[in-house]
Amino acid sequence: MRLFIVGAGPGAADLITVRGLRLIKEADVILYADSLVNEDVFREAKPEAEILKTAGMHLEEMADVMISHLKAGKKVVRLHTGDPAVYGAIMEQIALLKEKGAEIEIVPGVSSVFAAAASAGAELTIPDLTQTVILTRAEGRTPVPEREKLADLAKHHCTIAFFLSATLTKKVMKELMDAGWSPETPVAVVYKATWPDEKIVRTTVANLDEDMRKNGIRKQAMILAGWALDPAIHEKDFRSKLYDKAFTHGYRRGVKS
Repeated sequence: MRLFIVGAGPGAADLITVRGLRLIKEADVILYADSLVNEDVFREAKPEAEILKTAGMHLEEMADVMISHLKAGKKVVRLHTGDPAVYGAIMEQIALLKEKGAEIEIVPGVSSVFAAAASAGAELTIPDLTQTVILTRAEGRTPVPEREKLADLAKHHCTIAFFLSATLTKKVMKELMDAGWSPETPVAVVYKATWPDEKIVRTTVANLDEDMRKNGIRKQAMILAGWALDPAIHEKDFRSKLYDKAFTHGYRRGVKS
């Protein structure tokens, strides 16, 4: 029995991988998080495929449904938003499914963090400015490990991408500024990246909460913070070595000006 966990991508139906789409076409049963996955991804599913919403199911219920269909010899696909490796809650499903005798194959998807960066026209790593991206979330009802508190992570002053933090913007602002971030540090908030109703809000650390409130954004938003998000970054000279004509590498000898 093999279950396929597939990353459905950030929203746009044509941002699913070729492999993921093939599995959807072949599936007898598809389970998906109906509050997050774009239903257009099912357009090429078999007419007789059973498509099940999981937002109202608990873990054991989902596992029982998947196992029962697998035991009946059906091809089962579990669709997750974005890429299942990041905040996908897949390990708890895998543990339970393996206990019941299932094999698991994971198919990656386009993460919302990279979809948001694309929508914002941003490169998250800029030479001589920042070469590190931290993917995290603000601490709310679900705690984060003590060694991963935002106040400590923010001391690196690199690009930070915040998942699941749209209702915790005051906390984000305080901890960034407590870590020495300038109130003027650029922030791009991308609501529902690649969906038809996508919205991009350009703001700063100091104005993050107010601007999100004014735009009515309190869920399904990626918050990208750091100087790599400066809207005027293209006007500054942050060139990489890769395409520098004076830089020699394995495929090209550098030339002096």
